[in-house]
Amino acid sequence: MSKSHRTSVCIIGAGPAGLLLSQLLANAGVDSIVIDRRDRSYIEGRIRAGVLERGTVDALTEAGVGDRMHQEGLVHEGFELAFDGERHRIDIAAHTGASVLVYGQTEVTKDLFDKRTAEGARFFFNAEDVTPEGMKTDQPTVSFTQNGTAMTVTCDYIAGCDGFHGVSRRAIPRDVLNTFERVYPFGWLGLLTERPPVSDELIYANHARGFALCSMRSQTRSRYYLQCEAGDDVANWSDTRFWEELARRIGEASAADLQTGPSIEKSIAPLRSFVAEPMRYGNLFLAGDAAHIVPPTGAKGLNLAVADVRLLSRALIERYRTGTTEHIGSYSQIVLARVWKVERFSWQLSNLMHQFPEHSAFEKRMQRAEFDYLVQSEAASKTIAENYVGLPLE
Repeated sequence: MSKSHRTSVCIIGAGPAGLLLSQLLANAGVDSIVIDRRDRSYIEGRIRAGVLERGTVDALTEAGVGDRMHQEGLVHEGFELAFDGERHRIDIAAHTGASVLVYGQTEVTKDLFDKRTAEGARFFFNAEDVTPEGMKTDQPTVSFTQNGTAMTVTCDYIAGCDGFHGVSRRAIPRDVLNTFERVYPFGWLGLLTERPPVSDELIYANHARGFALCSMRSQTRSRYYLQCEAGDDVANWSDTRFWEELARRIGEASAADLQTGPSIEKSIAPLRSFVAEPMRYGNLFLAGDAAHIVPPTGAKGLNLAVADVRLLSRALIERYRTGTTEHIGSYSQIVLARVWKVERFSWQLSNLMHQFPEHSAFEKRMQRAEFDYLVQSEAASKTIAENYVGLPLE
């Protein structure tokens, strides 16, 4: 038994990138189908970052899913960098005239799902053996199996929004695809707790024992991170050990305001920088983590995916409204130019704020010199602020 479906754009991946693309297309009257190998509850339950650039806030507002975000999101006009206990505030508002918004990716995903579901969007969850084919033709297909039934979606375009481990990037021939990668020799141990944050703004700390980050999801829910060894196990970290280590790394002044409590989620994430080129093959387009990964330092993952989707939706909507394919043709080139700039910022901030086991005494002194330069140079701080708040789309 098999079933066939037809749509304009078949979106592989129901994370925030795929959902936002579907919504932006729907707002312009362009039909889409969204396919994912997981179900909605699993996708909504994933714990991810929560610092939104001004461009991301604009995109979600434009999509019609900004009401709860604007009501519950926390406006941040700065953040702190700390090095061996010395703290330096990056004043985003003063340097850029803008701010960022703290609002969890989980909440963004829920808002998008609610709107897409209310508007009758077509989803296929728990899809197995998803296979995009015919990307070089004008009628590509995506085949998969759902609950034992073979499914085929015929479309004009395929959008691969299925993450680093998805099938979309792998569908591009090896002799076409170029990949660039930097795997970092450590991970981030994250803990989520129902306690007020230690500070009103984020604190990024470089300590001799390793990096630490104090973040939050709301006024009553905090998210903390510690640099840990690559291959470490969460089982090695009791809540008590985590809190004690966090207090050491952020220093006595900050730790005095730290409210500890039981963890409601704890996990370890590896760190890597990754870019795939090109981001278009025929009528297949990559967006988000399917094409690039950034280390979480600087919170650029979701924001980079949203920027991709804004440009991809513009190109597709232009095609259906006017028949023009100018922006479809330039999508990969334009997006990658911005991607590499964001990769540079995330790489720079990661190199500044982490302890690298292979670093010599000279390289450690260079880290300190870089931090001192930030403290003393308004121009250097402004550069950090401009990147943190979000670079222009083009």
